[in-house]
Amino acid sequence: MITNHQQKWIDHLSDKDKIIIKPYDPSCDEKFEKVKNIIQNFLGKNIEIKHCGATSLRISGQDEIDVYIPVVKKDFNNYIPKLTQLFGEPRSHYPLKRARFVTEVDKKHIDVFLINSESDGWINSVKFENYLRNNLESLEKYMRLKEEGNGLCIKEYYKRKIEFINEIIKKVGEVL
Repeated sequence: MITNHQQKWIDHLSDKDKIIIKPYDPSCDEKFEKVKNIIQNFLGKNIEIKHCGATSLRISGQDEIDVYIPVVKKDFNNYIPKLTQLFGEPRSHYPLKRARFVTEVDKKHIDVFLINSESDGWINSVKFENYLRNNLESLEKYMRLKEEGNGLCIKEYYKRKIEFINEIIKKVGEVL
């Protein structure tokens, strides 16, 4: 099951460009710590920085590190200019929900997300990853889904991925 909002996002994705999935890179933890230190040295040591996604789960993925900075909604807009100063203009920006910045550490692609910590998207993401960490069978299924997505068009890959995530979220009873 895919929500209308999710389908709208999927529809904007390429049906020509292909996904490339690579095995887990054990150097990701060290590279995450480097980017975390860069952000905290700029924004302050008290800012929460989370390592999320495939590399945090230590499974195959798109060979990139997802770094999240969860902030309350009222502070969201205050961080946009600061992160723009650090990483350049956001590559995508959904007002008061999420902004994505891109950087590189030791030749590794890093997506840095400013995220509204009160949004359903963030809350569900945390629940999803926690569920996978505590349910190895589901984690294995997710890794296989990602590996079998190698070579698929971006649109189809994310459709399958979102369907899987929605199934897990439904199991834990959270909103989509």
